[in-house]
Amino acid sequence: MVDPHSTPARTRPSVVTISSYLLILFAVVQVISLIITLTTIGTIRDVMRDAYQGTSANAANTVADVTFAIGIGSAIFILLLSIVLVVLAVLNNRGKNGSRITTWILGGILVCCTGGGLISGAAGGFGGAAGGSSSTGDAPSPDEIQRRLDEALPGWFNPVNTLLGVIGVLALLAALILLALPKANEFFRKPQAGWEPPVPGGAYPSTPGYPQVPGQPGYSQAEPGYPPTPGYPPPGQPGQPGDQPSGSDRPGPTPPSGS
Repeated sequence: MVDPHSTPARTRPSVVTISSYLLILFAVVQVISLIITLTTIGTIRDVMRDAYQGTSANAANTVADVTFAIGIGSAIFILLLSIVLVVLAVLNNRGKNGSRITTWILGGILVCCTGGGLISGAAGGFGGAAGGSSSTGDAPSPDEIQRRLDEALPGWFNPVNTLLGVIGVLALLAALILLALPKANEFFRKPQAGWEPPVPGGAYPSTPGYPQVPGQPGYSQAEPGYPPTPGYPPPGQPGQPGDQPSGSDRPGPTPPSGS
């Protein structure tokens, strides 16, 4: 017999699956960005040290080390958050509403981080971040620092970084939007227990508390727990249908009183 309290099976909509793929794509983009950062951060540190060498501020090593630490730290931080997004993508495919809410929160933070990186790169890149809006004293200007970076770094560095940043932001935004669509809401909503009709031909249990009646298959008056049916003497007493009197009880001629 089918359980009437069984919950109906849920089918994962395509918007949730595509959203999970986009989250994984964002993580892959961050891995590529981390590899590029590790291969070029040494060159960037050397350029920053040479640019500030001999200035009155005497901050060549400080600026170079801070730039190196910020580049490595931010790349690793975003990569770790991207790995968390991959785990959330797996949980989203299983219909965990808590993971969807966490994806929205974490995804919003990553959109701000990656979007801020794109804006910073468009505003002047490392030179603008390190040198500020204008040079002070004999410190190099942001334009001078950016010129030195462009000469030292490969020609594909800036275009590839910009492309990866745009792909990452768009993939993450699309994933967050897909998780908010009505089809996704139905999938993440807690399913209600539904009633299912019995399967044709299924066995139904007998109702307890009702004794069997004579003539029903399997009837036996000797069954314990049920009183004898009126009009039918208990087993072993004469008069029960089917009982035959013993030889001594059979009617016969009465013997004479004197013999």
